[in-house]
Amino acid sequence: MQPNAAAADTIAMDLATLWYLTIGTLLIAAAMTLWERQAQAQRSRELGLWAAAYGVFALGCILAMNRSLLPGVAGPALTNVVMLLGYSLVLQGALVLDGRPLRPILVAGFLGAIGAIWLILGTGWASLLWNHASAFPIAVICALTARTLFHSRAAKGLRSRPVAIIVFACHSLTYAVRTFVVPIVVGVHGESVLPIVAKLTMYEAVLFTVAMPMSLIALVREEDRARLLANARTDFLTGLHNRQGFFELGPERLRQNGESCSHVLLAFDLDHFKAINDTYGHEAGDQVLQLFAGMASETAPRGAVCARLGGEEFAILLPGTGQEEARRIAVEIAQRFTEAAAHSDGLAIAATVSVGLAEAGAGEIDLAELLAAADRALYKAKLLGRNRIEVAEPPTVAKAA
Repeated sequence: MQPNAAAADTIAMDLATLWYLTIGTLLIAAAMTLWERQAQAQRSRELGLWAAAYGVFALGCILAMNRSLLPGVAGPALTNVVMLLGYSLVLQGALVLDGRPLRPILVAGFLGAIGAIWLILGTGWASLLWNHASAFPIAVICALTARTLFHSRAAKGLRSRPVAIIVFACHSLTYAVRTFVVPIVVGVHGESVLPIVAKLTMYEAVLFTVAMPMSLIALVREEDRARLLANARTDFLTGLHNRQGFFELGPERLRQNGESCSHVLLAFDLDHFKAINDTYGHEAGDQVLQLFAGMASETAPRGAVCARLGGEEFAILLPGTGQEEARRIAVEIAQRFTEAAAHSDGLAIAATVSVGLAEAGAGEIDLAELLAAADRALYKAKLLGRNRIEVAEPPTVAKAA
């Protein structure tokens, strides 16, 4: 049913209000993103692209409100091209997260093709293009953005990633409905439904312009927090976990492997390390530490937690590993380290390592007690002449759940 004049005026006023609200939201989002950009140097390019996209969207909204002022199909065509530029910038920012942006010439070619379609078909099919067909490229770009975030290595594991994916997937679905479902509804009920569709589209647009910048900024902030946390848990010289990282990640790794199996902790101490520093210099000592860290991380199985606890002391937690397998790993690390130190270019140092092995059976594991047991075995290995492995007494390494 065709709405009366009063109803039409109300709808028009509501739509204008929604347009202004969307423009204001986009400008605020652009300002917030630029402000965030100042604090996120590592993601300044992505945030800059997204801020530019919000500004382009705001310009597109202004053009959409005034598209009838331009001759022919110039108004709708320009509006559609500008809006697609904004969506392309958002997608480009998502791609840059993993360092694989689209070539600008591809984006320019795509926008040029859309403009050409409007010029060729716009005169006879302006209503079809504006109300339905123009929504399809938007649906595709948003779907590609959602897919990009889903497969992003940089965003992997971030709690805000599913939110961002849902935001773009829902927006893509909205415009897919405009492309494929709304024409069927119009065919059944007539063009009287188009003002309602326009109003619903604008409601969704307002929600999208709020949720999109919030979710993208959340991604960048969460990634930055994760990076800071990783730095706080990492030993600068060797790249292994430090003591903080060991005691934060170790219990988590033990829980993941369950309490029904045994776990082993290996404690390492580089023999006569002070003499190495005094004889060859601290630079050579640093090289020896880095060399051992490399051998340890390469030899330890997946799931192990390797850490430099301080000075020349290292530890490797082997969740779900038995004593014999752990001993084999320790021997391999020690042999590889000694051979590498002796034959390394510019080093050629006779370096050895003492090892303490502590095993915990099934039950709740106290990591601090397990390390203390491994340290006692390590102390015994050093007393007995170094360059050897000693095993801690079983009763000292686990406590009942």
